[in-house]
Amino acid sequence: MQRLVVDPHQIHARQVVLTAEQRHYLGRVLRLRVGDRFIALDGKGQSWVAKLVKAEASPFEAELLEAIALNTELSVAVTLTMALPKGSGFDEVVRQATELGVTCIAPVISDRTLLHPSSQKLERWQRIVQEAAEQSERQIVPTLLEPVPFSTHLRNMGDRPSSHYLCVTRSSAPHLLTRLMPEPSRSITIAIGPEGGWTEPEIEQAIAASYQPVSLGSRILRAVTAPVVALSLVAAVCETQ
Repeated sequence: MQRLVVDPHQIHARQVVLTAEQRHYLGRVLRLRVGDRFIALDGKGQSWVAKLVKAEASPFEAELLEAIALNTELSVAVTLTMALPKGSGFDEVVRQATELGVTCIAPVISDRTLLHPSSQKLERWQRIVQEAAEQSERQIVPTLLEPVPFSTHLRNMGDRPSSHYLCVTRSSAPHLLTRLMPEPSRSITIAIGPEGGWTEPEIEQAIAASYQPVSLGSRILRAVTAPVVALSLVAAVCETQ
């Protein structure tokens, strides 16, 4: 069945008040009709089998039939701190990170960042997050934070109970996999740099803020490839234990 994320505020008792955009998507794009079923998610961990029903003031609304007991989430909360890559590369990072189970995406602006996104970019990334969550059968929709300077991100870390890993290249840092084994902590933050990597001052500042330098292997990965590798390692460790 097709999946659709609905805001919890749209749910009243067992009824879902669909937005005009959602009605268009279900009726025009998916070609569903009154009586057809789909899966409704609140983006916070709950999902239901839902049925389209006729409504007086609109083509149709939805009725929740039964809750679905399914958990597709990782056993750890993973935050991806990502220095914005050039062009539209962050679009795919957002999509793939969501598919791989990330909990939060925190874009940052580093010394070598070339992209300074507009509010329209943020809205686009939020739509991609929701679409990817629906497609990959996630139970939650990851949180997407607004971009901030990397220095601001470091200042705002505080004493969060999380293991922080800074991915670096051309160093003797231990491989990320060795830090995840035998069992990762309940909360993980992984930081990926932009094209050209983190600058030395940024690495020093990150270490001072409790980040641990790690490697993703002996090869140099593209900025948009590195998060896929890192998150795949986390998912593999979590889902094979």
